[in-house]
Amino acid sequence: MSLKSERRGIHVDQSELLCKKGCGYYGNPAWQGFCSKCWREEYHKARQKQIQEDWELAERLQREEEEAYASSQSTQGAQSLTFSKFEEKKTNEKTRKVTTVKKFFTASSRTGAKKEIQEAKAPSPSINRQASIETDRVSKEFIEFLKTYHKPGQDIYKQCKLFLDSMNHKRDLSIEEQSECAQDFYQNVADKLQTRWKVPPEKVEKAMDQIEKYIMTRQYKYVFCPETTDDEKKDLAVQKRIRALHWVTPQMLCVPVNEEIPEVSDMVVKAITDIIEMDSKRVPRDKLACITKCSKHIFNAIKVTKNEPASADDFLPTLIYIVLKGNPPRLQSNIQYITRFCNPSRLMTGEDGYYFTNLCCAVAFIEKLDAQSLNLSQEDFDRFMSGQTSPKKQEPESFSPDVCLGVKQMYKNLDLLSQLNERQERIVSEAKKLEKDLIDWTDGITKEVQDIVEKYPLEIKPKNQALAAIDSENVENDKLPPPLQPQVYAG
Repeated sequence: MSLKSERRGIHVDQSELLCKKGCGYYGNPAWQGFCSKCWREEYHKARQKQIQEDWELAERLQREEEEAYASSQSTQGAQSLTFSKFEEKKTNEKTRKVTTVKKFFTASSRTGAKKEIQEAKAPSPSINRQASIETDRVSKEFIEFLKTYHKPGQDIYKQCKLFLDSMNHKRDLSIEEQSECAQDFYQNVADKLQTRWKVPPEKVEKAMDQIEKYIMTRQYKYVFCPETTDDEKKDLAVQKRIRALHWVTPQMLCVPVNEEIPEVSDMVVKAITDIIEMDSKRVPRDKLACITKCSKHIFNAIKVTKNEPASADDFLPTLIYIVLKGNPPRLQSNIQYITRFCNPSRLMTGEDGYYFTNLCCAVAFIEKLDAQSLNLSQEDFDRFMSGQTSPKKQEPESFSPDVCLGVKQMYKNLDLLSQLNERQERIVSEAKKLEKDLIDWTDGITKEVQDIVEKYPLEIKPKNQALAAIDSENVENDKLPPPLQPQVYAG
């Protein structure tokens, strides 16, 4: 089998990572293959179209109400004045319906019920204190950073405060709408830094990183995995899927990493640690940094194993293997959080955007992984997924001289356990077969006995008369001599 055919289920052409609109930036499965810029354009078009259709529907409903009301007015004009109260009631009802239709398409205000829910589900005091300490620290760092920008720094701080105040009044909006507000704010501030305040590009990037850190540290508890979304449900589904795929080996994924090399093994552990640590970060940029560090450890592990620079075709299968082995917590929630609230320029270009796009592809591959992707038969794939059996781990023919005796003994023990497991399965199978044979034999004997009884039924004869004693009619017994008696002779 050629290398190309082995990787047919894993290989992703690098052009497929780019925006499908052809702008040259990295796309994202969460944005249906678009980059953040093109996705926002498509989203705005779809949203405007939906709003237009909704207004047309509202106007049509209003016209129908007015026509129905006018018709009822002309009919009631010929009736007596006793129906005046009924007409007033119809007028009030018509006004209420039209007002309700108009309110349906306007921003709704926060209801008391939502406030009660938020108050009931408020974090514990200890968590609040910890978040407050971190928020204060980030605020001080942000103020110190803005001092280097002088007048633009003051304007940036005012803009950030206004944005946070506006977000506090938009808690009832959907998470997509809140994300849209954040992305618009990022874009407006970046444009002002470049055009109005003439800030150099490298300083603009640093400023945007600090702005994102300041804002998202305060907004994290409100916008990460909100209850109004199905992010938590997706997290549980991905974790369950990864646990079910625990049997997948590096050979099945064509992973060019040899974990028997101590240096490579350490890099694999570091990569897993970084991808798991992503969940502990609060700022999207910090979460991206964890993904980037994980990816660099993967590239280094491949380089040490192959003694040559790693390629993109080697990176994606290894990243999939790391995700399967680490099973990061709240993976989908973290991906969605980064997608919604990260500075879009980081996701569109650069190594952060490249590694994040590959992670999204890895998760999508895991969700759709099948027998063909792993070059397995459907029967074997189903057996592995159900837990009936697991693939055999091949022991390497030769060990590196640096490998200790304990590792060699471990592989021998694993091989011995595998053989014992096969023998046990064979014994259990034979025992079940013997049990079935015994049951069949018992059923056969029972059937034969029943057939014989039916063919030769048992007949019970009446009881015969008692037989007389053998010597009862022998009268000559009385003439017999008495029995001999023993005699004792004195010597």
